[in-house]
Amino acid sequence: MPATPGCLEWETVIRSEPAQTAGRRTRLRAFSSVSSVPTSGITAYGCAPDEAALFLEIAPRIGVVPTITEAAVSEGNAGLARENRCISIGHKTQVTNATLRALSEAGVRYISTRSVGCNHIDVSYAASVGISVETVAYSPDSVADYTLMLMLMALRDARSVIRRADVHDYRLNDVRGKELRELTVGVIGTGRIGAAVIDRLRGFGCRLLAHDKWPKTTAEYLPLDQLLEQSDVVTLHTPLNAETRHLLDRRRIEQMKHGAFVINTARGSLLDTAALVPALESGRLGGAALDVLEGEEGIFYADCRSRPLEGTPLDRLQALPNVIISPHTAYYTDRALRDTVENSITNCLKFEGGGKRG
Repeated sequence: MPATPGCLEWETVIRSEPAQTAGRRTRLRAFSSVSSVPTSGITAYGCAPDEAALFLEIAPRIGVVPTITEAAVSEGNAGLARENRCISIGHKTQVTNATLRALSEAGVRYISTRSVGCNHIDVSYAASVGISVETVAYSPDSVADYTLMLMLMALRDARSVIRRADVHDYRLNDVRGKELRELTVGVIGTGRIGAAVIDRLRGFGCRLLAHDKWPKTTAEYLPLDQLLEQSDVVTLHTPLNAETRHLLDRRRIEQMKHGAFVINTARGSLLDTAALVPALESGRLGGAALDVLEGEEGIFYADCRSRPLEGTPLDRLQALPNVIISPHTAYYTDRALRDTVENSITNCLKFEGGGKRG
């Protein structure tokens, strides 16, 4: 495919540089039309083509030389960052301590992860080898909108309705839907995304409950146990850490109202899958809509059509008619993707300048 003037055609690695030095890079496929000489370098790992295009559009405009690879950061490719103190990484692959050591030896001092969470990195170990790790902010509207969509789909049994329509079965579904205005919704975690979910839910007229260590928005805050006992729908928006892992375990699932629904667009391990599956199979819970799953690594973002998944928690969940699964895609909008790339670059520049990151 011919290169477009002013753009870079990429294979495994792209190096965007001023035209006068481009010829010295063996992996550069075309010249970049950069109007000014960049002053900082960033290595961006785990870039899909849409992210690569944004790095190439945004970075040179604000004085940055991007080195871009589709490969996730690893011990084997840490050398790509050798001349750059700052790198940007994706959230789809776990970063090993061996990789962190290799990055430190290559001179990396700052990792910007293009995500709101950093549970794919051992932040304490990174600090011990001289590397700071930070997340990025992006539009909370992407996940908030998706959360409401999943909530409504679960309450209206949309999965069964759509599947029946796909095979031309247009009879009314056996399961009647529920209306949000008659329900109580519990929001666990009221940061930027949780607060955006609450703002949207107010328009539906439902009763709203919230739980957070640090209340941040106008809502009826309750202890977690009370929220679970009173909520018809529970939606999770808290970070994953040692304290919140399996936040909804067997004991807490048993505290929930009979027939309640669980929505998770945060992190899969907030839910104890081994406890969730039997609660759904028995009818103890009315349903679940999950954009994230425990053990999703290596499955989500991959084409698994020819890969056996029998016996996995994902397989058991997808066999249930009252469960909706999507592959960690709630964040994935045009606006949010641009935010993650732009803020990752900006945070790297602020680290270099000793300023506050976003």
